Amino acid sequence: HCCHCRWCQRESGSAFVINALIEADRVSLPGGDPVLVDTPSASGQRQKIARCPHCWVALWSHYAGSGPRVRFVRAGTLDNPDLLRPDIHIFTASRQPWVLLPPGTPAVPEYYDRERFWPAESLVRRAALLAG
Repeated sequence: HCCHCRWCQRESGSAFVINALIEADRVSLPGGDPVLVDTPSASGQRQKIARCPHCWVALWSHYAGSGPRVRFVRAGTLDNPDLLRPDIHIFTASRQPWVLLPPGTPAVPEYYDRERFWPAESLVRRAALLAG
């Protein structure tokens, strides 16, 4: 996801944030447990941002809809962030006007219909994760 909402702009100090949605048990952090910071969100349901205990960089978020089972990992913190090209741009209604969206990549003004945009395999993985 490439999120252009004002909350992500504020929290990242940038025009957008790129998150990779990854099952929590598939993510490891060498060098200690992250510090979880309870943070307001636009939905009012809050989010928990996991920060590196050494440099305080935001590593991932847990949102109310998925809870702690899914980590919205900040792609820029990964070893090879170049490999994660956004598969959708969300909240484009509040994107910075100078950000040009790539042709051929889905873009929606706010959030999106998961059933419409997610690959079938991802929907199956999500259902299994949330059922367990």
